[in-house]
Amino acid sequence: MKLTRLILQVVISVMAFLTVTAYAEDSKDVQALLEALGKSKHSLLDGLRQAESANGVPISAKFEMEDGKLSLSVYTAGKGLNVPAEQNVLQELSGSPETEQWTPSVEVFKDVPHVARSSEQLTLMALGKTSLSDAVAKVQKGQSGTVFSVTPAIRNHKPVAEILVADKGRVKKLYQPL
Repeated sequence: MKLTRLILQVVISVMAFLTVTAYAEDSKDVQALLEALGKSKHSLLDGLRQAESANGVPISAKFEMEDGKLSLSVYTAGKGLNVPAEQNVLQELSGSPETEQWTPSVEVFKDVPHVARSSEQLTLMALGKTSLSDAVAKVQKGQSGTVFSVTPAIRNHKPVAEILVADKGRVKKLYQPL
């Protein structure tokens, strides 16, 4: 049990480092994303709520650029938070947020990197008491700007939602308890 926790903590730490490094290296991509957010007819919260109603429990969500176009992706645990990752349906709902209706395609993860990342996020969400929708809604009430990413993380040995907000061409990173 202790070894499993240690391995999970190492995996989470490495992934957090890689995420920060990726943002630093991709500043041009981030700038393109920030510019494209104004084209969206749906908020991140809209995507989270739509996914909750039809595709399980959201475990992360983000706007991203795919092939030069804006995309909204919500990652879910199809069977909920109480079902272990190896028995769950870990999936991505992804589609253009620029249309009147967000009609995402669904990809069930089978590859190791996606399954590993989704398993980590499933575990962190299961440890929390708050949904990603509630965490995002709270930030939207108290902050100017556009929420464009929410990912579960660990901070001070507790699960939190790391929320990225685009505001006047800059990115703010906020944390909400889960």
